[in-house]
Amino acid sequence: MPLSSPASLGVEEERYRRRTPASERCYIEARRYLPGGDSRSPLFYSPYPAVMDRGEGCRLFDLDGNELIDFTGNHSALALGYGHPHVLGAVERQLERGTCFPGPTEPQVRLARMLVERIGSVERVRFTSSGTEAAANVIRAARAFTGRPKVAKVEGGYHGTSDDALVSTHPTGPDAGERSRPRSQPSALGLAPRTLENVVVIPFNDGAAAARVIEAEHHRLAAVLVEPVLGSAGMIPAERGYLETLREVTRRLGVLLIFDEVVSFRVAYGGGEEHFGVVPDLTILGKLIGGGFPLGAFGGRQDVMALFDPSAGRPGIPHPGSLNANPISLAAGIATLELLTRDAIETINRRGESLRGRMRGAFAEAGVAAEITGLGSLFGIHLTGHPVRDFRDTLDVDTALRHRIFLGLHNEGVLIDPRGVGTISTALGETELERFIEALRAVLARVGDRTPIR
Repeated sequence: MPLSSPASLGVEEERYRRRTPASERCYIEARRYLPGGDSRSPLFYSPYPAVMDRGEGCRLFDLDGNELIDFTGNHSALALGYGHPHVLGAVERQLERGTCFPGPTEPQVRLARMLVERIGSVERVRFTSSGTEAAANVIRAARAFTGRPKVAKVEGGYHGTSDDALVSTHPTGPDAGERSRPRSQPSALGLAPRTLENVVVIPFNDGAAAARVIEAEHHRLAAVLVEPVLGSAGMIPAERGYLETLREVTRRLGVLLIFDEVVSFRVAYGGGEEHFGVVPDLTILGKLIGGGFPLGAFGGRQDVMALFDPSAGRPGIPHPGSLNANPISLAAGIATLELLTRDAIETINRRGESLRGRMRGAFAEAGVAAEITGLGSLFGIHLTGHPVRDFRDTLDVDTALRHRIFLGLHNEGVLIDPRGVGTISTALGETELERFIEALRAVLARVGDRTPIR
């Protein structure tokens, strides 16, 4: 039975329900076995998420047979689109050899070499099964290397789901503190005691304020974590001067600077550090380096990474994991990076810049206030009338209208993230970009009907 009364639905939601009855049936069944019907909480949206059946290139097909042009790349994980033959061929060849082994494999060496050669600051690298694990390991390494207990992270920054990372990812209200001196706020129940004491929060894109916090805490501060592009907050790029300030103050005070490049690695051949010209001590990687399979990585300075080296005896930091450096994921990652050349990145970045410009034009023509953020092949839509430079600039966005636009685009056959963000893959061409703008204009023409989405 329907999850809510059709009489209460807005026009886009009614159209969405008519298009996706099989997804609704599957979702109702899924809730019998899975909390919320899925295993990824950000994917939920009202009235229920479309259930995907298959992907081909830049297109997805749901259980009802609806075709969607995909502008998510599975939250930036698929830089080449779905089912790329080069990636599938590499995976098939590795499957013939085996899925996992009780020892190192040659693909691990190949992908490690590619990352070390590609990212200037990475001298040594280790693999995990996710970006969350990679972030947890670099935080542990920073504490062990410096002997200091605290880490600092940017307000609105997302570094996975470890306790240290789930602080001030989406803080709201007066308890979040002053903009220039944010307070640490839990982003989940069940965090370990004293987590908030050991995680310092700094503002984004305010170098002077961030430096003051770091200077005040530096005697007990092991590291500063920052995303060169705030992904979860809406694809908000760092400003070069901000990152330069973080680099200067951390180097001066003996604090390690960590770049989380899980999302931003795609903005240049050598990632965000190459684009901005700022060199961190450690780097976190994930998403696209696995080519659609679970894979994370962390690396950086040789002296810090030596903490994980067991060749001279018990390492300072043990790093077990039966599926670390899984060869299937490694093969897919190698194949992906082989095709994600400088020319390929320049192409998707150019298309990203073009799409952001055309989106600004579409919103302006419709008289709908919107700020479009992003960098390279990343974009974010913020329904607000002022510039967006940090997480707090997103707190007054019109979330009801954002949901209406998301569902409207879905009904037009275009998929973005429910939070209004997206990415460009190499599978998307000018035809698909033009279709996106046509769909956006059609949806914006309908927003005069402000029937609430409930």
